[in-house]
Amino acid sequence: MIKPASISTLRKELALLPAKELSVLCLRLAKYSKENKELLSYLIFDAENEEEFIKNVKLLIAAQFAEINTTHMFYIRKSIRKILKTVNKYIRYSGQKNTEVELLLFFCQTLKASGIRFQQTTSLANLYQNQVNKIKKALATLHEDLQFDYKQEVEKL
Repeated sequence: MIKPASISTLRKELALLPAKELSVLCLRLAKYSKENKELLSYLIFDAENEEEFIKNVKLLIAAQFAEINTTHMFYIRKSIRKILKTVNKYIRYSGQKNTEVELLLFFCQTLKASGIRFQQTTSLANLYQNQVNKIKKALATLHEDLQFDYKQEVEKL
């Protein structure tokens, strides 16, 4: 099995490549993975307008919550985990702490407002509490003014 090169080695080699070759490599990389294509799309189209990106992700989260099959707790748990996986994917694409706080806060607020009795199921209650803890941890790295605004929202959770 071929061992992949380290990030620092790749960074040095990419710095030496001409722009045209670099774009060919990026497109080739995007062909092989849906996540690579989504990340490249984010970096090219959405990274400059983070508020619009957050708004679109929130709409996606709300739509996914509306589609949850509430007939059995198994389907509810599975759907909520899937939504959270989507949220975490978009948080990784952004890499900004305020985006992380916004999206996780929206996820928790939407879960709480959904009418799903997640507190009665240990796994969902733990999932919810873990997200609140992640929000608090990310909040500590933000500017004090933003911390104050978001802390009020976290208190409501």
